[in-house]
Amino acid sequence: MFGSRKSPGPEQESGPVAYPGQGTLYEASSRRRRPFRRAPRWVKAVTAVVSVLLLGVLAFGGYWAWRLQSNISTSELTAGGQRTEGAVNDSTDRLQILVLGTDTRDGNNSQFGTADQSTGYGQSDVMMLLDISADNKHVNVVSFPRDLLVDVPACTDSKTNQKYPEQQDAMINSAMAQAGIGCAVDTVNKLTGLEVDHFMMADFNAVKELSNAVGGVEVCVTDAVNDPDSHLNLPAGKSQVQGDQALAFLRTRHAFANGGDLGRIQAQQGFLASLSRKLKSEGTLGNPQKTLTIADTITRNLTVDSGLSSIPSLLTIANRLKNIDPANINFITTPTVPSPQDPNRLALDEPAASNFFAALRNSPDLSQPAPAAPTQTPTAPAYDKSLQPVSVANGTGVAARSNAIAALLSDAGYTNLAKLPAQPQSQTMVYYSAGFEDVAADVAALFGLPATRVQQVANIQGVQLYAGSDFATGTKPAAPPSSADSSGSIVAQTGSDQTCQSANPLG
Repeated sequence: MFGSRKSPGPEQESGPVAYPGQGTLYEASSRRRRPFRRAPRWVKAVTAVVSVLLLGVLAFGGYWAWRLQSNISTSELTAGGQRTEGAVNDSTDRLQILVLGTDTRDGNNSQFGTADQSTGYGQSDVMMLLDISADNKHVNVVSFPRDLLVDVPACTDSKTNQKYPEQQDAMINSAMAQAGIGCAVDTVNKLTGLEVDHFMMADFNAVKELSNAVGGVEVCVTDAVNDPDSHLNLPAGKSQVQGDQALAFLRTRHAFANGGDLGRIQAQQGFLASLSRKLKSEGTLGNPQKTLTIADTITRNLTVDSGLSSIPSLLTIANRLKNIDPANINFITTPTVPSPQDPNRLALDEPAASNFFAALRNSPDLSQPAPAAPTQTPTAPAYDKSLQPVSVANGTGVAARSNAIAALLSDAGYTNLAKLPAQPQSQTMVYYSAGFEDVAADVAALFGLPATRVQQVANIQGVQLYAGSDFATGTKPAAPPSSADSSGSIVAQTGSDQTCQSANPLG
């Protein structure tokens, strides 16, 4: 070994062998060894370029991570509602995300309203529950009409700690207005029996910018639409909408169906279905530039709960959704009927709504049957039917119709009857005074009326069956129109359905 001071062994030479004219063997071998060469200039240039590019990518990624993260606003998930479920794993568990659109006119939304509308939380202009199965094979998007009357639980504003009492028969879109987004979450939890895991809330501006970022969304209407209120102006057939027209398509209340909230929901579902097909078919999410533009647009107009307040958390949800077949995205409207208290409002269609929520709690796969309702053995009423004061108010519009209805009550044992003239109304109701709850429930059951058609009032004695035009003939009132379709399926459409919205002839 070179440089060794060890003595040579018995078989080793005592020194280097000399060759004439060449010096020692060591000297010769040193001259044959390849000399050290400096790296060629092109290698240095390539290395420098790669280093600069790498630093640029890191800086670019760092900038976008910072920018997207700084865009996000957060709020509390609940407004005091109690939770019984533990934390979920956003990557592998079934998830329920409440998606809200606020009608606040603050900031970039000032053009859509007046100064008095630009403060506070605003009302939930759109309310949808996004339900993702654990295996990512089923996605349900459940719409709640903003005109739906529900019980809003007591809520506490997380920002001010101000407490708000429980409200009965309040419009569901008002839940957020006083105590914030968490109160809307608590209301949906109470209504459905589910426990929402996250929420996402966007404003008007988000729709405009997102529709521009994807290059427009295809929609379809059966007839030309020109709505002066929303400024939606579309020819019959298919159109691409973006910006103000996309927002008008989602906000219009008078342009579709009969001008009510259910027609507006169908249009919103059709818009989202078309958007999901576009993102899937055009590979938009595989284009880095478009993806960053969309992400920037969404996060700048987004408020989420603390569990979704990081870019990795949002990417986790996006990754679960991006590969789902649009045909497996079910758009559903909560089953409703016109409210007995106000025909311009909606009430849950029972028992269809309860059965639907039970099925949803049981499984995100709505092809699975709902849990069977427990059977109850009929029991005799704890009162004498013949003694109960029952009146029949004839609001059917058919003269002497109260005679036939009174005969049905008499056959059932209610013989203490009175017949009254009444103003016409569309739906049959059962009214009762305090202490006659059980009698009223039995009279309603006799005629197949849901609990939403039974109401306590103070100006009658006993029970009153107020017959409406739906009870002009037959032995029971006609079944009210439901938001479920005629086949009985609760699913209105899927992400793969290309629907055309029915234009309101009076719109």
